[in-house]
Formats: sequence, C-alpha cells, structure tokens
Amino acid sequence: MKNTSIIDAGPLIALFDKSDSYHRRAKAKVGEYRKRQGRFITSWPIITEVAYMLKEHVYLEAQLDFLEWVAMGGVEVFEMTREHLIKIKRIQKKYANLSIDFADATALLIAEELEIDRVFSVDKKDFSIYSIPGKGHFENLFFE
Repeated sequence: MKNTSIIDAGPLIALFDKSDSYHRRAKAKVGEYRKRQGRFITSWPIITEVAYMLKEHVYLEAQLDFLEWVAMGGVEVFEMTREHLIKIKRIQKKYANLSIDFADATALLIAEELEIDRVFSVDKKDFSIYSIPGKGHFENLFFE
C-alpha cells in the first residue's frame, strides 16, 4: 500500500503521553508524514496495548483521547481473521529468540499481508531484525 506505514505502540503512546521522552518526536514525525499524504495502519492488539499503557501510566483522559483519535480515522485498523492466527503463530516461532510479543507479530502480519516495509516504532533493535518475505528489512521512519 503506497504511502502507508505500520505504526507500533511506542509512537502512539508517545503521541498521547506528554511526559513520554518521545512525545515531541512522535508529534513531529506523525505530522510530517501526514502532510506528505502518509497513512498509518495498525492492529487491534496494538491499539489494546496503547490503551492499556495510557490508562495505567498516564491517565484515563489520555486513553479516551487516543480512542477518539482512532475512531475518527487517525489510524487504519487491519482486520484480522481466524486464519491470520496461523500466520501469527509462524511469525512468533520464527522470532522466538527475540521474545516477540503478540502485538509485534500482528505488525509483521500486516507487513506480510499488505506488502508494507515501512514502520513507525521506537523499537530500533527488533524492527531492524524483523523482515518481510520478499521485501527484506523494515525502514523505520520514526528515526529517519
């Protein structure tokens, strides 16, 4: 998908948590990307992770602002099916040595299904190792 990047939990948390060390970068990078007609896609597990972290570590209002932003189209949400779980299991086995979590595995599923090799993530290490079949490694636009 042209001009579409996967967005991981870290930048989304930073976007809505003013005390996060990546808050300013997240606002700037997301704003820049949007101005260039860029779109973001994520998964329900990533949204769940962000909502949990915002409520637990910031405050309920940040969580509600985030959920409203998602509802208003701030990010597209990839619709996973039962069949995708088999692919996620394969991905988690492949990267078991990195202790890949379910949310990251869904990001890799999105990359594979939609042939996207761009990601916004604060996770420099793992997303530099993960790869997409036929595409190679991710380009992490958050640190460009």
